Amino acid sequence: MAIHARLKIVWSHDHVGSTPTSGTMAKPRLPFKAVWTKDLAYTVGLLVTDGCLSKDRRHIIMRSSDRDLLKTFCLCLKLNNKIAKTYDNGLEKRPSYRVQFGNTQFYNWLISIGITPAKSLTIGPIKIPDEFFIDFLRGHLDGDGSIFTYQDNYNIYKGKRYLNTRIYTKFISASEKHIKWLHKMIKKQLGIQGALLRKKPIDNSAGIWEIKFAKYESLKLFSQIYYKDNLPSLWRKEEKARNFLSRVINQKLIYI
Repeated sequence: MAIHARLKIVWSHDHVGSTPTSGTMAKPRLPFKAVWTKDLAYTVGLLVTDGCLSKDRRHIIMRSSDRDLLKTFCLCLKLNNKIAKTYDNGLEKRPSYRVQFGNTQFYNWLISIGITPAKSLTIGPIKIPDEFFIDFLRGHLDGDGSIFTYQDNYNIYKGKRYLNTRIYTKFISASEKHIKWLHKMIKKQLGIQGALLRKKPIDNSAGIWEIKFAKYESLKLFSQIYYKDNLPSLWRKEEKARNFLSRVINQKLIYI
């Protein structure tokens, strides 16, 4: 069923989540009204995968190992908040990054569409309008998905070897309810099936679910989620996808 809700977020010029200036007691007020946009749908995809709603029912946190992704996230929501560097356990050499901001109305709206605190194992369907699902899916891919390519030179035909580029695209989730909903929506909206797989759990972990697309369907996926230039995206993933699409078009690669 299509979702007909309209949502638009309009922030004030104050920093979201900032503290009052010295000598004042008033908290910053953030005007809020609603219209779904491509940028908002993309940020919802990011929050579903790498975001977190704090238990105080006010703060929204977005984490990533890629600082550029958080810059894009802030641009989409018109945030001026600082991107902080963190080390999850204090021992890792590679840092991760986080942005935190507070807005009760936005927090409650995220809950109303299906994003909840401690969501990893429990998140289910997301209430997103059909027309913005593609942008949501691009955010989902940038948050927790992956695009993997390699050269396969072991194909032999009539005694000759042929070099072929393999490509796989994956969406992952620890929640069975969410990944099955996502799989169903991708099939409905994009017309591609993919393979729904469950990775065996390691130790006492819950395991991970994934939707995996090979070359044919990855190409169809890329052509739809990168439907025009200058969309919000993680550039290194978009560049890999566009380069592969360009090679297929220009070199007329044979799909096997």
